[in-house]
Amino acid sequence: MRRTKVLGITGGVGAGKSTVLAYLQEKYCAPVLQLDLAAHELMEPGGVCFCPLLEAFGENILGADGRIDRRKLYACTFWDAKKVRLLNGIVHPRVKDAVRAWIREKSDTAPFLVLEAALLLEDHYDEICDEIWYIHVEEEVRFRRLSASRGYSREKMRQILENQKTEEEFRAGCQFVVDNSGDILENTYEQIDKGLREHGFV
Repeated sequence: MRRTKVLGITGGVGAGKSTVLAYLQEKYCAPVLQLDLAAHELMEPGGVCFCPLLEAFGENILGADGRIDRRKLYACTFWDAKKVRLLNGIVHPRVKDAVRAWIREKSDTAPFLVLEAALLLEDHYDEICDEIWYIHVEEEVRFRRLSASRGYSREKMRQILENQKTEEEFRAGCQFVVDNSGDILENTYEQIDKGLREHGFV
């Protein structure tokens, strides 16, 4: 029996990854797991990250509702490389365990599975995904979209992009590139369809 393939979707902020995910879900009925949302769930009270994070960073990371306030958590780690390593050491392995469990659960009925995160390459998800695809968007288009949807200034966008992989690094680490720069979504969909066929996902 053919093993269910796992497709990774990555790209910088404002690339339109959510558009790609929605299409994969709607047309191909492919289950999608967004790793940021999975990590947030594991940080909830009762989640496997909650107590270790509390022990590592103290109760000052809690909000008034007794849940981890992620803004407080990231604020106390952002400028400290040692704390960032500690945070990643707590969260990333547990997220990967959850991802593997999700793959086992969904594999029997899915045509293929989709994982999405901006940091798939940095977090070495190539060891889990059969392929990782890069969603590319031209810089000016990215700025226009982020300005309209999130109110980002050009300076804010550049600050975010400086902390992400470069265009060349994304392309070098991925097996397929979808150009999502255009305003006609059908062009993006055609690229996805072509990639899925040629790379053996459907």
